[in-house]
Amino acid sequence: MRPSRLSCAAAMSAVVLAFAVPALAQETSPQNNAEMAAIFAADQAVRQNLTPDFFKDRARVTEMLAEDAARRVQSRALLDAGALQTGEDYRAAAFVFQHGSTPEDYLLAHSLAVAAVAKGSPEGAWIAAATLDRYLQMTEKPQIYGTQTRKTRDAPATLDPYDRALIPDSLRAVFGVPPQSEQDARLAVVNAAAEAAASKP
Repeated sequence: MRPSRLSCAAAMSAVVLAFAVPALAQETSPQNNAEMAAIFAADQAVRQNLTPDFFKDRARVTEMLAEDAARRVQSRALLDAGALQTGEDYRAAAFVFQHGSTPEDYLLAHSLAVAAVAKGSPEGAWIAAATLDRYLQMTEKPQIYGTQTRKTRDAPATLDPYDRALIPDSLRAVFGVPPQSEQDARLAVVNAAAEAAASKP
């Protein structure tokens, strides 16, 4: 008795599934890029416990900026090679380019941060806001989230230029950015401490 077309189709489906299921089982989530993680760790290490005195040492600042530039070159090579795969990879690269020197660095940092969030990194939200603020300020536009503080030698620290009306605090909260009242309170503490230090003999 010849098998029916229906039974043949069922048999073929079973064969296909038999091969497909092991293949699916072998798929694994992408792993964080170890080289990108090391670059990010170095970027953060040099910024631990920075004090105003550090920036008075021109040689040390120059060294840090040169190391920052080298880390951007390394990160760009990984990006161009398609070696960044996870949200954490993109978040780490965003921080590296946030410590750049040009509007293009900050715009790329913002794109990387957005990619981090899209790849499932909730920690990427804050750096997405910060990179946009820095890009806006570097292109002579006011920041909108309030993540960037500016300090000149003869003036108190400030968040200005700052468009305080565009973004409500409810949206800031989505990005892990404090409300304006908290930003202002923190800024007042910073400036009070700086004033006290300056008044010491």
